[in-house]
Amino acid sequence: MATIDRRQVLQLLGSAPLAAGFAWTETEVGVAQRQAQQARRTPTFKPAFFTAREYATVVVLAEMIIPKDERSGGATEAGVPEFLDFMMLDQPARQVPMRGGLAWLDQECNRHFNKTFVAAADAERREVLDRLSGLEPVRGGPSHGVAFFRSFRDLVATGFWTSRMGIEDLQFSGNVFVAEWNGCSEDALKKLGLS
Repeated sequence: MATIDRRQVLQLLGSAPLAAGFAWTETEVGVAQRQAQQARRTPTFKPAFFTAREYATVVVLAEMIIPKDERSGGATEAGVPEFLDFMMLDQPARQVPMRGGLAWLDQECNRHFNKTFVAAADAERREVLDRLSGLEPVRGGPSHGVAFFRSFRDLVATGFWTSRMGIEDLQFSGNVFVAEWNGCSEDALKKLGLS
């Protein structure tokens, strides 16, 4: 992969509005989720959009956003990286901001730690992400990186919470048919001052 300098990254990020760049329709999400789940069944998934280096960054970043915990698996186990790959495939207007943002992360880690995002230690990655996540104020800082991170985080959340694992984690049982609705309980009406 050719090296990319800071100026090129900023040009890539500035060439498309990030906030609108990662807005997805319900249909697009559904198609990508089905494709991602099918890809998870394949023993050796090869990304169709991301380069190997970009995909490695996507995997690490997605897992940092939604890690495995005692309740469910993390973003990687839920198939979020595959979901992201399929989401980007047919979206040319969204590809440049995604590639630019991933390159920016590498540049930022290289500038501070002389390593790529994937090669950086967990604490180093967290330091960069804390600056992007709003946990620390951004003063004349990485506004392009902040916009990328917010969009990426939203896309990871969409991928996770629309996956089977995410739905089970929410304990969502879907719309449940109610044969008869008796209205609010007497206690609830009293509390609201309606009884």
